Amino acid sequence: MCGIIGYTGHRPALPVVLEGLRHLEYRGYDSAGVGYVLQKKLHRVRAKGKLHNLEDALTNLGAAITVSCAIGHTRWATHGIPEERNAHPHFSNDGTLALVHNGIIENYQELKAELVQKGYGFESDTDTEVLINLISFCRQSEPSLLAAFAKALSLAHGAYAVCMLDCEAPQTLYAARMQAPLLVGKGVGEYFIASDIPAFLASTRDVLFLEDGEIVVASPNTCSLYTLTDIVHPLKREVQTIQWGIQAAQKGGYRHFMLKEIFEQPTVIQDCLSGRIKADNHIDLPELASMPLPKQIHIVACGTSYHAGLWGQHILENLAHIPVTTEIASEFRYKERFLIPQDDLVLVISQSGETADTLAALRTAKEHSIPTLALCNVLGSSLAREADRVCYTQAGPEISVASTKAMTSQMLLLTCLALFFGEKKGVLDPLQQKHLLATLKTLPITLANELPTMHEKAKFLARKYAQAKSFFFLGRGHCFSLALEGALKLKELSYIHAEGYACGEMKHGPIALIDPHFPSLVLALDDAFYPKITSNVVEIQSRQGRVIAITNPGTDIAVDDRWEIPKVLDPLSAFCVLPCLQLFSYEMADYLGKDVDQPRNLAKSVTVE
Repeated sequence: MCGIIGYTGHRPALPVVLEGLRHLEYRGYDSAGVGYVLQKKLHRVRAKGKLHNLEDALTNLGAAITVSCAIGHTRWATHGIPEERNAHPHFSNDGTLALVHNGIIENYQELKAELVQKGYGFESDTDTEVLINLISFCRQSEPSLLAAFAKALSLAHGAYAVCMLDCEAPQTLYAARMQAPLLVGKGVGEYFIASDIPAFLASTRDVLFLEDGEIVVASPNTCSLYTLTDIVHPLKREVQTIQWGIQAAQKGGYRHFMLKEIFEQPTVIQDCLSGRIKADNHIDLPELASMPLPKQIHIVACGTSYHAGLWGQHILENLAHIPVTTEIASEFRYKERFLIPQDDLVLVISQSGETADTLAALRTAKEHSIPTLALCNVLGSSLAREADRVCYTQAGPEISVASTKAMTSQMLLLTCLALFFGEKKGVLDPLQQKHLLATLKTLPITLANELPTMHEKAKFLARKYAQAKSFFFLGRGHCFSLALEGALKLKELSYIHAEGYACGEMKHGPIALIDPHFPSLVLALDDAFYPKITSNVVEIQSRQGRVIAITNPGTDIAVDDRWEIPKVLDPLSAFCVLPCLQLFSYEMADYLGKDVDQPRNLAKSVTVE
């Protein structure tokens, strides 16, 4: 959530900052702003709503077009309603400092009360304005702005990523991170400070990743890193080079990023498997080579990653015979009693690697000396750096707020884990292993061939059911977690109320809601659960409920709409079911005129609690 971009260099800064903000729009926001120094005076332009409103406000830049250092921000409201006065940057009372900020300062009310007593006034409702005035106050007693910056941040409790301008040093950026993503892009005679790599990827692939509690001071030709507790001795940090280019983060002719990312899933499967299936038909995960087999696995995640974890629980228990629990990270981190033994494994899953609750759960596990493994998509993210071990999902950049290909890559890597642990434990049937690996190898081609047909069917069904106010998504076994994900996608994209249930739970309450205006999408694959699912469908139909069934050729299920997909070896059939659910939600939202890539109230990476 929220996006930060700062630039100092040799180019006109405001166009660079605006372009950076465009590449951060996917994170979700409700206002935007830029700040810069001109003739030793701070200036800012802010606007409520989408980025084009800010661009309109910047049409007559005049002399400001010449400035070569600026900061920009897209805000997702936490403190204060989405209004221009709450948009960033925020200024100190004396007009010398400007700040953009992601995250939440938890003790801002106490700090604000102290500053009010000292004569400070506030124009906004934000914790950010409190922080910039705290820095200004500390400057009065500290020997340098860097010292004041560090002292103020040490007094602020919570999660933050900040970038600051000083009117007395118009080419210098001060930035810091604490439990919120922030990194540095290194160009030739220029530096970028940003929340995420796409903000500057068109200019450089060379990146410095910041750790929690670190400060960076950047000007066009120099960049120094420090810690909050030591601003005298600069840190040494290796530059890392990102392997994917800006074209991977562009739409490539698709109407929306989400549609592009759905259609990228065959390539994602191929890339994720690359190098992981050996010539002798074994899974190779060198990241885990020396790791002992866990007695039990505790999967912890949020949102779509949680649903991937639920699906992974099913396949890990079936193939590796390891007991698995799956918990929502925000619940896991607040357990009153931590009862996990030290020979278990905590497996955390996050696309961004910056999800606040998942990070907190990881740190809780580490505090109790539990081995940790992260499944993550972003190189150098907090989760990847802090876990004992990390397996990268290799899905490439995912821009749309609604996650699609990330879940596919997570499920695929969970499959690899199940096969790896099952073989290592000696419980995996060799013939089953052979068939599963053969199916995995053909999945990219199978899915690539089917996606256009799936898309057309999704268009037809979306138009037929677009007037529905509520939906059920129903499944059994490994398809239960897919039903949960289908319901999540529909409500987050189209704003239609949807609930996912295990089919057997329908008769325990939810069936009371069924009527001709409350349709159900049922996952009725030709597997061991099929007879039970057909009985559940009859129960719905006896209440005059309409039913869409995602099923396989040859089944005899009689419903309002059949959606046939190829029969694939279970549980790998999930990789054909999931794109159908994604495309259905996508087409429903697009037909209803919703903002598909940036749904209201949502952010790509939830970096606050």
